[in-house]
Amino acid sequence: MGYGIRKRLPVLLLFFLIMLPLTACGGEENGTKVIFTTGMGKDEVFRIGGSVCTAPEMMVYLTNTQNQYESVYGPEVWNVSRDGITLEENVKETVLAKMAQIKTMYLLAQDRGVALDDSENRKVEQAAEEYFDSLTEQEKELMGVKYSILEQLYREYALADKVYRYIIQDVNPEISDDEARTITVQHILIRTAATDGAGTPVACSEDMKQEAYAKALDIHRMAVEEGEDFLDLASRYSEDSVITYSFGKGEMEPAFEEAAFSLETEEVSQVIETETGYHIIKCISTFDREQTDLNKLTIVEERRREVFGQEYNAFVEALPRQLNQELWESMKLLRDEEVTTTGFFDMYAKYFPG
Repeated sequence: MGYGIRKRLPVLLLFFLIMLPLTACGGEENGTKVIFTTGMGKDEVFRIGGSVCTAPEMMVYLTNTQNQYESVYGPEVWNVSRDGITLEENVKETVLAKMAQIKTMYLLAQDRGVALDDSENRKVEQAAEEYFDSLTEQEKELMGVKYSILEQLYREYALADKVYRYIIQDVNPEISDDEARTITVQHILIRTAATDGAGTPVACSEDMKQEAYAKALDIHRMAVEEGEDFLDLASRYSEDSVITYSFGKGEMEPAFEEAAFSLETEEVSQVIETETGYHIIKCISTFDREQTDLNKLTIVEERRREVFGQEYNAFVEALPRQLNQELWESMKLLRDEEVTTTGFFDMYAKYFPG
């Protein structure tokens, strides 16, 4: 991304990425009722509302995720850690969040009167049967899995998907060419800010800033008045690791974006100041029909996820949540060479494509 002229995009409210905190503490948290872990069954990892996640269900998700990682990176991947957090701990938390999402959306489907039809129920049964038959006896035993467990997992997965589509079915906003337009520019950056070891911007002194501005003006003169090749100037002088950017509205720092979108093809901007430094921008392309059409689809999906997220958040806030902390902490990834299953999610995609 270079030196930070591209804005950090808002995190989209994808249902499979929404973090749903669970806690074993009593009290109120952000308006959500939180209760103790007393009264939970020995195999119950968590409860959300009237929905329960058991240890075998969790092991299906954990084991498939684990083996997907190992199939790409090898078993040594679990030696990786960052900021004192092991990859195993990170994967466990991610899977816990995903399971919590699906359980919550299953409840949301029931609340909205969304149900699977006969054809979809048959697909659930077929997926569960085929995946169950693909497992070795060792895998079934270590995960503690039965056919009925897999059938329930696939049913909840399918209902989570269906309630999402149900809620966003009428969200079809009209997106204009201008809103979805992507442009391509080249730029030259003379920095007025660096970053410290933690990545925090550190501004330079006023004298250094004046020197940077004078340098940018000199480069601008070479580009505009003397007609030197812009790409050559960028290669020689720019302090950004990236010269060419393609982007749509809302993706860059406002001053940079405003200047770039006001240019005609081959036009060079004045010296533009952003938090990063001084920029000289040359427009390479003001419109790309194919990319604009793709951007329209992306924007529509973003709007749909936002609408769904609003309903999801309102629903989940009222649900009591309960985590069996002791059981959850005791659960580990399986370390067995005979446990290689990776097909749970692929099987769902086979019977519920798209």
